[in-house]
Amino acid sequence: LANLVQDLSSADSAVKAKAIAEAEKRLHDQAASKEGESRTGVDRTVINTGPPVGAFPCFAFLAGLEKDAKERAQQRQRNELLANALKEKGNEAFRKGDYATAVESYTEGLEKLKDKQELYTNRAQARLKLQQYEEAIGDCEWALKCNEKCPKAYFLMGKAHLALQHYSESRQCYQKMLQTAPQKQSLFKDCMNEVNLEEKRMKAEERAMEEAESGKLPAVTIRELLQRLNRPDQDILYYAGGIRLLAAAVKGCTEQTLFRTNNGFSLLRDNEAVRRSFCAEGRSSAELDLAVSLLWLWQAVCTGNEANQHLLLTDPDVKAELPKLLSSGVAEIQKETLALISLCSENECGRRLLGKHQDLTSWLQVLMGFVCHSDARAGSAMGILSALAAEESCWYGRSQLLYSCSDSVLPLFSSQASAKLVNQAALARCVGIVGSLCAAVGIRVQLAECRECWQACLQLLDQHLSSPPQLQECSFAVLGLMMNLLLESNVVIQGLALDITGRCMALLGHKDGGIVTRATGVLSRVLAAAPGAVEAAVAGGVVKQMGRICKAGGEIPSSYALKTLCICTRSSRQAQEDLVKADKGKVLLKLLDSGNETTVGNAAFCLGQCLAVPGAAKSLLGTNVVMTLLRHAGGDAARTSVQENSAIALGKLCVAEPRHLLQLRKLHGLTILSSSMKHLQSS
Repeated sequence: LANLVQDLSSADSAVKAKAIAEAEKRLHDQAASKEGESRTGVDRTVINTGPPVGAFPCFAFLAGLEKDAKERAQQRQRNELLANALKEKGNEAFRKGDYATAVESYTEGLEKLKDKQELYTNRAQARLKLQQYEEAIGDCEWALKCNEKCPKAYFLMGKAHLALQHYSESRQCYQKMLQTAPQKQSLFKDCMNEVNLEEKRMKAEERAMEEAESGKLPAVTIRELLQRLNRPDQDILYYAGGIRLLAAAVKGCTEQTLFRTNNGFSLLRDNEAVRRSFCAEGRSSAELDLAVSLLWLWQAVCTGNEANQHLLLTDPDVKAELPKLLSSGVAEIQKETLALISLCSENECGRRLLGKHQDLTSWLQVLMGFVCHSDARAGSAMGILSALAAEESCWYGRSQLLYSCSDSVLPLFSSQASAKLVNQAALARCVGIVGSLCAAVGIRVQLAECRECWQACLQLLDQHLSSPPQLQECSFAVLGLMMNLLLESNVVIQGLALDITGRCMALLGHKDGGIVTRATGVLSRVLAAAPGAVEAAVAGGVVKQMGRICKAGGEIPSSYALKTLCICTRSSRQAQEDLVKADKGKVLLKLLDSGNETTVGNAAFCLGQCLAVPGAAKSLLGTNVVMTLLRHAGGDAARTSVQENSAIALGKLCVAEPRHLLQLRKLHGLTILSSSMKHLQSS
């Protein structure tokens, strides 16, 4: 069925026609089968289907209606076939945990058949997983319009109302579920208990917050609060409320110290009920409340306190639970866990503790996964990664990161490039972090040799070429990553050089100057690593583009553009001719007066290459090119390439046009050049 659906949507008319014929055949066979099953006898009555003699015109109209009804019935059968296939596709995505894709498949199915109740309830269930509660309620309402006695719709609507803290509406939904399905009495009781517990928890939390804000907290010490939490055989709500009170009582350094000296960090280890609830995999609403409250408490006692951070991050139970909390899939727990780790990563001590006591290679994968979230979790995760990436003790020298990079980072990075639902700002930061990790040579080499990594970069560039300005920071980050990777040279880069060159050439006309600068930088490195791409770049007009960038000024973009021109003119006669024709050497003369030795050396080299073009030397008559080159050739620049390139260019200039030699002699240039070359040889 999936193949049939795909063929029905094909752009190839022949394939589509064949698929329609196959669908018609299946529908006909199905109808014939049903007809055969229901046939109980043979009716030999002959019915005259033709119009009676002297038939009125209305019979033709009725025949048209009958034909139209038949066609609509056949179309509905085809649509039902497609809708069922899309439902199965969505169910498969849901089972894999890809809820966004599941929503898309169910939506496509509803476009084919708008009154299919199962698609509405399935989409509502997927939207609950994505925390899209209002949309889930809307789907349940549509499902009930299709089938007013659908218990699943009432159940899911009750779940959505509960998540929105609409307790009365949630109870009403569960009661209607029981009315439509009396056999679900056990499920009804569990749902009502969940609503009651959640409402009780919220009221207790509101009361505690009101007391904390009004300063009416009980006049008890930190020690007394901890003693209360060590009472055995209390319910989970008691412990959760006590932990929240303790968190509210921690006002500053004094309370943080009292918490530490009274063994507050042993709470998770000594209280079995707290430990069991905090470490539970499938948490009830009360256990979720306790876990979040304990994370609040740790945030309160660790804020700005390195001693408490040390005790917390070295605790064996905390070390084991933090990665599980990050991967829990529960938004509230993930949010507070990220907040706790974030405050620890703000200082050097916390970052070192995280690097020493946590497996950051697995964290790298988990934290990068938050890029797919549209809420604050994505920003928090990227902030943590950014802080840890900047701490040398966390990453550099860790061989396990290098070995796990291809197993964790690269597949995730590649999948993010093709994901539809990605937080663009977080993705840009994520790409920047990967680029900063490339400062470690081992990581950079491995990433540069990975074809999937390069293809992900190119795919991201393709997606953002036509994006609005606020989404183009990702392109900027990707180009920076590519520049870092191009510090290496390998067969993968050489194989993809044409693709990389083509993307960068397309970006040279971009309105954002930063993107143009980085695209030029990538060109300067990829052409150096893969000379085979030079011809394509020259044919695409790269010389003219680089000349324009050099004219516009700006030290960094000019240096990249000049380096690109050096690479092109060194191996391409066409590039030499294009540069002479477009500029007559004026830009290169301007760059020879730069205060940057690298720029001067590259400008002299490029000029020397262009002097092989007939007429190029003649066009420089009447300029101060001889004096400028002589000054650099006989100068004392730290880079010997400045003197060598200037002397070579001066020699080519005089050979190509003897009138320059006359000026050189007037300036005693031959003596200066001879002395300068002897000095270079001796040094």
